[in-house]
Amino acid sequence: MKVCIAEKPSVARDIAEVLGAKQRKDGYYEGNGFQVTWTFGHFCTLKEPHDYYEYWKYWRLEDLPMIPPHFGIKLIDNSGVQKQFKVIEQLVGQSEEVINCGDAGQEGELIQRWVLLKAKCAAPVKRLWISSLTEEAIRNGFSQLRESSQYDNLYAAGSARAIGDWLLGMNATRLFTKKFAQGKVVLSIGRVQTPTLAMIVARQKEINAFVSAEYWELKTLYKKVEFTATIDRIVQVERAEKGLVYLKEHPFEITSFERKEGKEGNPRLFDLTALQVEANKKYGYSADDTLKHIQNLYEKKLVTYPRVDTTYLSEDLHPKIEGILKDMTPYANLIAPILQKPIPKLKSVFDDKKVTDHHAIIPTGIYPENLHLDEKRIYDLVARRFIAAFYPECKISNTTVLGKVGQVEFKATGKQILEPGWKEVYANDAPTQKEGEEQEEAEKILPVFEVGESGPHEPRIHKGKTSPPKPYTEATLLRAMETAGKQVEDEEMRELLKDNGIGRPSTRANIIETLFRRKYIEKKKKNIFATQTGMDLIDTIQNELLKSPELTGNWERKLRLIEKGEYAMETFKQELIQMVVDLTQEVKNNTGRSITIAPEAPPVKEEEPKPRAPKKAVELDSLLCPKCKTHPVKKGNTAYGCGNFSVCGFKVPFEVFGKKLSDKQLANLLTKGKTGKIKGLKVDGGDVEGKIVLNETFNIVVEK
Repeated sequence: MKVCIAEKPSVARDIAEVLGAKQRKDGYYEGNGFQVTWTFGHFCTLKEPHDYYEYWKYWRLEDLPMIPPHFGIKLIDNSGVQKQFKVIEQLVGQSEEVINCGDAGQEGELIQRWVLLKAKCAAPVKRLWISSLTEEAIRNGFSQLRESSQYDNLYAAGSARAIGDWLLGMNATRLFTKKFAQGKVVLSIGRVQTPTLAMIVARQKEINAFVSAEYWELKTLYKKVEFTATIDRIVQVERAEKGLVYLKEHPFEITSFERKEGKEGNPRLFDLTALQVEANKKYGYSADDTLKHIQNLYEKKLVTYPRVDTTYLSEDLHPKIEGILKDMTPYANLIAPILQKPIPKLKSVFDDKKVTDHHAIIPTGIYPENLHLDEKRIYDLVARRFIAAFYPECKISNTTVLGKVGQVEFKATGKQILEPGWKEVYANDAPTQKEGEEQEEAEKILPVFEVGESGPHEPRIHKGKTSPPKPYTEATLLRAMETAGKQVEDEEMRELLKDNGIGRPSTRANIIETLFRRKYIEKKKKNIFATQTGMDLIDTIQNELLKSPELTGNWERKLRLIEKGEYAMETFKQELIQMVVDLTQEVKNNTGRSITIAPEAPPVKEEEPKPRAPKKAVELDSLLCPKCKTHPVKKGNTAYGCGNFSVCGFKVPFEVFGKKLSDKQLANLLTKGKTGKIKGLKVDGGDVEGKIVLNETFNIVVEK
């Protein structure tokens, strides 16, 4: 019997259907020579400090650094996980062959390898590697299964990442907490979260230190076109007034008129970060929400694998593009012009050298039905970007006019769209244009001027104020993480810097959410600001290695080299061990100031009586996560989630099925697995009465 292990029950069901394993058993499907079972995310985790030595259970400076003699894994302490693992262990022990059907990425590989390692798998292992969950993709994948050994380097990179995060996170968090924190405060330090926070704090300090200054510019109106003086901004109003007097004494003269035709290249296909950036700019979605929506679309077979960092397609996909476009019937009017001639094999779209394990995110061609509004919006972004890639380039005309008044030179520029090309795809859409751009300025058409012409004009003084640096939004923060803090607009240069980015596309959303959850950053409208707590923490960290986006990006580059087989996992581990040893010695000898973390609740005004802490909130914060049963539940910005969310993944939004849950309902859901009956739950477009329940995979469903 061949045993297939998928990462989720829903994926296992799809695979079982294709393979003909239609008999449902306890924890797996069976039939046609296959048994198809599943995990539900991470089943195993690296052992905790106390699993190695009892005395590591206690946070003491003298025990640091903690360097285990070897790193072991253990099952997550959760009854559902342990029950399903026994099923997997039994099936694997009796199998003739195991097929790893986990998500085709680094995290998916790590999840499956750890499960097989814990189950002491002795059978030969094959790998299913697919980029979408359509029936055709699953059938093709099983017809060309790969050897598991092909992905040993991917597993090594995932292991190195986990070990690196353990070494730095466990040691540095205890180190800084015991050395500098007061009371029961925990100062959380992470390989990715700390340099990300450092970037936000640095921007915050620039904003706080900024002093706005007034300036004056000379402008003039000639033939209804406004020209601006090209001299430096004037910082004294008296000089500006003298300049205005001078301008009134001389006519305006055209010295140069130049009109150049150019092109605006098509927007690149989406990788995950670009999609998160666009969704944040257009709809205000958080990176985490966008990842959730695109993952749902992938599992509904509507888009290809989303956790990718390339904007290119492999060249062997070119013959399939026409078929995908033809199947996208909701966009038939936009697609019709493309299908009038053969699909071009554009180098900006198809490039095998720019594709590793997966290609850019594109639609599969399956008709999108019964989608929630958020999923519709994300699908529409992906669909339009895919269509726009095969439209002609946008042809424009850029006009530059130079003039002078006496000895003062002036300039005006204009832009005209000659042929909209790919912009037609967005003609009836909200003003979102080429990815990475701000909202475009209105088209500005300048009349034709003759060099040497001269005439009267209307000069004036424009008064302005210098502006502080812009705070980060999730969109600009994601871009900064991708390019290790460098401000990069050019897409080619951005591609080159991706290997040195902070974190991976699939983890950046969680890093940002972690910073929110720990109250190191906060959001005001769409802008992200460092809290005083976050600023204090970064100020306390004197070691630049922990805070540097570029150095952390270098670690990421090494992890990618491990993935390619070009760097040894053991070397990376030894480098991190040495860094932790050096850091520990440095901080122990440091006499830096202690910091106090501000309470999570907003401060109470002095004239108001101090309210009693709400009992229910305290109870919720004291509950253990029902999934891993190890870490306490923590309150975030939009949900309660496991304190070890990056591993466990459990969370309950404040609002589900159109209802904001009370503390009592949340407590019942977390402790009993279900709420009492609730009226008016929004299900499939209608209102129903029922209980909100955690199912066997700890997803939230309605029980009528």
